[in-house]
Amino acid sequence: MSGIDRSRAARAEARTRIEDAAARLFAERGFAGTTIGEIAAEAGLSKPMLYRHFDSKQELHLALLERHRDELAAAPIRELLHGEGDLAARMTAMYDAWFGYVQSHPYTWRMMFRDTTGDAQVAAFHRELQRRQRETDVALLREFVPGIPEAELEPLGEAIRSALHGLALWWLERPGRPRELLVASMVRITRGLISTVEAPSGGHGCNGQGVEATGTPAGEDPPGPQGGSA
Repeated sequence: MSGIDRSRAARAEARTRIEDAAARLFAERGFAGTTIGEIAAEAGLSKPMLYRHFDSKQELHLALLERHRDELAAAPIRELLHGEGDLAARMTAMYDAWFGYVQSHPYTWRMMFRDTTGDAQVAAFHRELQRRQRETDVALLREFVPGIPEAELEPLGEAIRSALHGLALWWLERPGRPRELLVASMVRITRGLISTVEAPSGGHGCNGQGVEATGTPAGEDPPGPQGGSA
């Protein structure tokens, strides 16, 4: 490995340590209750070294939110679009991937779901995050459950988003509960919603037993959505 490569690797390793330390402290103490000096000490670095990576505490906080927002979307989308089995199986895998990420990053999720900064830019980020997630859920509903009236799509998308986030916060306070419980709950909520929708003329609807609202029998894949994960 060349000197340049070693320098890049060291810089990446230091940045990861800073972000991991900040995620823990922000979640435990809140944004206002955490100082740059405390983050540097937790990461085993000096303050000047930390400032080589981030200009401010706000920039560090936003970088964390952006990083985990993007990572969260990747695995569930992959399971829904490219997983095995019918829609019900892929939906279960999607929720399992979502809650699996939450389980692996408990400090980050307390920070992401509970804005304690009081900072206008961070608050705007949270609103944008919620909007994007809601729009993704709307796109998935429109694709897989075409019988839902257009006017109901946005509130139903918000209901799914809120359920996911609410269950994640509930679970973080009860870490002994199995992940399968959360996955089963979200699948039940979603399939219950789908089962109330009549398919377009000529379709079969969804009976909650693997027949999809598109009229596609269980085991046959409908067209993939054009959005991200729930």
